[in-house]
Amino acid sequence: MDIKTGLMSSTGSCPFSGSDGSVRSLLGRTNKDWWPDQLQLNILTQSGTSPDPMGEDYDYVAAFKTIDYDALKADLTALMTDSKSWWPADYGHYGPFFIRMAWHAAGTYRTADGRGGANSGQQRFAPLNSWPDNGNLDKARRLLWPMKQKYGNKISWADLFILAGNVAIESMGGPVFGFGGGRADVFEPETDVYWGTEEEWVDTGAETRIQPDKAWDLENPLAAIQMGLIYVNPEGPGGNTEPLDSARDMKETFARMAMNDEETVALTAGGHAFGKAHGAVDPESLSNAPEGGSLEKMGFGWMTNEEEIAKGKYTTSGIEGAWSSTPTEWNGNYFRLLLDYEYELVESPAGAKQWQPIDQKEEDMAPDAHDPSKKVPTMMTTADMALKVDPDYRKISEKFRNDQAALDDAFARAWFKLCHRDMGPKARYHGPEVPSEDLIWQDPVPAGTAPSDSAVSDFKSAILGSGLTVSELVKAAWASASTYRRSDHRGGGNGARVRLAPQKDWAANDPAELSKVLAKIDELRGDISMADAIVLAGNAAIEKASNATVPFAGGRGDASDEQTDAQSFEPLEPKADGFRNYLANKMSVSTEDMLVDRAHLLGLSIPEMTALVGGLRVLGANSGNSAHGVFTDNVGQLSNDFFVNLLDMDTKWTPVDGSDDEEFIGSDRESGAEKWRATRVDLAFGSNSQLRAVSEVYAQDDNGGKFVNDFISAWTKVMNADRFDLT
Repeated sequence: MDIKTGLMSSTGSCPFSGSDGSVRSLLGRTNKDWWPDQLQLNILTQSGTSPDPMGEDYDYVAAFKTIDYDALKADLTALMTDSKSWWPADYGHYGPFFIRMAWHAAGTYRTADGRGGANSGQQRFAPLNSWPDNGNLDKARRLLWPMKQKYGNKISWADLFILAGNVAIESMGGPVFGFGGGRADVFEPETDVYWGTEEEWVDTGAETRIQPDKAWDLENPLAAIQMGLIYVNPEGPGGNTEPLDSARDMKETFARMAMNDEETVALTAGGHAFGKAHGAVDPESLSNAPEGGSLEKMGFGWMTNEEEIAKGKYTTSGIEGAWSSTPTEWNGNYFRLLLDYEYELVESPAGAKQWQPIDQKEEDMAPDAHDPSKKVPTMMTTADMALKVDPDYRKISEKFRNDQAALDDAFARAWFKLCHRDMGPKARYHGPEVPSEDLIWQDPVPAGTAPSDSAVSDFKSAILGSGLTVSELVKAAWASASTYRRSDHRGGGNGARVRLAPQKDWAANDPAELSKVLAKIDELRGDISMADAIVLAGNAAIEKASNATVPFAGGRGDASDEQTDAQSFEPLEPKADGFRNYLANKMSVSTEDMLVDRAHLLGLSIPEMTALVGGLRVLGANSGNSAHGVFTDNVGQLSNDFFVNLLDMDTKWTPVDGSDDEEFIGSDRESGAEKWRATRVDLAFGSNSQLRAVSEVYAQDDNGGKFVNDFISAWTKVMNADRFDLT
């Protein structure tokens, strides 16, 4: 089948892979690779022009707080059974459809870089709107259009997707833990997300990203097992129907999406308690996926004969049938049918491999989705069978089968986590159904109190007189605040988790030095929180280095070990941090690419990234106190020396032998004497045309003051990145 359908493969070599299979770009395949005829609008967003029609003055959170929340939920509940002729509801109820829509909106989240998830409504745009695993969810989103049209600016698409899933569960008697609103929409694809380099969408014959006979594992930051999947192939890895192999993939991919085994079983069983899969017609009869569709389809994809659609006969996953005998009711039938029956492998009408109960009793069969007078066998996918066959999953499944209350609670909590994991701290949740309970995965931080002006002044004087250097204080503050990721709003200085495991032991943070600095800050801080004091200490050092004022906003709190899920912070550990000239090991992408990625996660612009790198170098903030890129004779003084000396035409740069082009020597062109040492990140600001253009501005004789001001502005932005109470 042609790639435009989103169901099979394309031809040609991937432009982002080398002959050794290593990734050469952080982007991988782009929308233009998949859909070369797609209307290109990026020319209209050049020079920073925003595609957002709402304007800078629009405050979504403020608008959301004015919504008639109960009326919206009532309208959504009514919508569940308001079947449309153009896309009829299975069993007369759209609930299962909306659950799948919400699940797939949230399920792209991955822990490695915090990207994906439901936080911005990306399911509306390519590539997600045309992934095979999102087949026919374009119709679910269109079913919600009357709700969006009615409630307008008070509810974002991103929030509406998740709320519709919650209401769907409630309408069928299922348990819901709560709902937090506040997900503002974006109006263009997030092209910064790396989804992989494969030349194929998911296909039963394609190689998966985990191969037991190969030395490499699933590449970070990826979590899904194949291009175009949310989690795993329901037919089994690459069409392999061995349930234990499916269990292997499930454990890896769900873990990378922040779910443990119990949450994985609860979510799988809870989601499959409702609705059915669709594989009633030959997939060759389908039209293209939405992004490659013809104009008259108006954004609809995967269409087939309209008469067949009216009867509910179409194909999505290719698997056909319901998991439960009661597909619009919440109960324990999923586990009862899974564990009580033996199963045999069969094929759906669309040719997909699935499992069917042997000698199923009529009372355990499901009603036909569009003719309740008929009974049809239920089914299970290979991924479902993994819950029965794998010993770890089997134990959890039997527990839930015998304890409905335990399943209710586990599913409700896992669903809430699935749908809110990428929203960050609870301070970003809004609405009447935000749970009062603090959950450890929300990274709770006790409320802080802003210190008085006199306390701030006294502490700054004390810390500058403590014997600690400018470099040491700047490094500690950067280590604390620069963990922030705007992708899932984790990390940052609030909570002062840099003093707790695992952050205090990260190699990039120079643990021995950090411990000394934090001990002195703790000794001198008085009633100021550690979180505030760490930032204040860095600010004081920069003020000493620049003779300029650095803004400070107090009020951070201090988290405890008990409030910190240490294991979940492991993915935030820097493997490369160009701001500190740190590289743990040679990576499959360049260190300068990793710098740009880090800057993006911090929400920085090109000038902000440039100013910070140049300033941190001359302040001596490198990890390990390395001299690489410290192009100044006045370390600890905030000057534009980094740019002046980097662009000095009397310096010749050559790679250091054996450094694999990671280290360079800058020598005097006439004498040949060594002047400086640099990394790839340092030289990128002279070799890349855009970065050089900005570096030239900061190297000018008349822009020394501008550089200092821009550095302080960017520094303050990073220090306050996680201060959601300030916005």
